Amino acid sequence: MSNSTKFEDVQINVKIILAGLWASVTLCYLYGDYFELYTPGKARGLVEGTNLLDSPSKLFLASAVLAIPAMMVFLSLILKPVANRILNIIFGIFFTLIMVFIGITSFSDWYLFYVFLAIVECMMTILIVKYAWCWKKV
Repeated sequence: MSNSTKFEDVQINVKIILAGLWASVTLCYLYGDYFELYTPGKARGLVEGTNLLDSPSKLFLASAVLAIPAMMVFLSLILKPVANRILNIIFGIFFTLIMVFIGITSFSDWYLFYVFLAIVECMMTILIVKYAWCWKKV
């Protein structure tokens, strides 16, 4: 090969890979929740208070759960490897299971976008578990 066709292949630190995966997962969660606003009856339910998050405690719980992936972007960069690995495995499995459940229970014409995003999110959270599980030891 000539020099013009060779590209440098840099080894990426596992912390950066994990942070990037968590950032991508978080964005998919946001896209899914945003696109859900366009489904029939959703806006009416928000105005009338008859949606899934129809109480302060449910809204708080949803906020706490969804803060985890957002925080994992940062925590994946700063935590020591042992704690980092454990948290990524635990939360990676937890969010994979949540998205499997959501994907199975959301199967309808108007929610195919949700199923698609759930599949993408599962692939990313499975990769999070894989990278954390296979973290090289020194």
